[in-house]
Amino acid sequence: MTPAQLRMARAALKIGVRDLAELAGVTTATITRFENERGGLNSATAGKLRTALVDAGIIFIDQNGNGPGCRLRERQA
Repeated sequence: MTPAQLRMARAALKIGVRDLAELAGVTTATITRFENERGGLNSATAGKLRTALVDAGIIFIDQNGNGPGCRLRERQA
């Protein structure tokens, strides 16, 4: 996950840093630092964030020639 993907995922879900921090069990400072490209994430923290976002409906898109991204999973009726 890249900082841009994390920002895009939060925007797609319409959640703030505090909301994501609570969902993932990490600090707001960790999220802000990563999103602002002032530090990386250790594997445990990256896993917590990724799991929280996927559980909330995000699908991460790997590099495909146009850059990595994310989108919302289609909601099931």
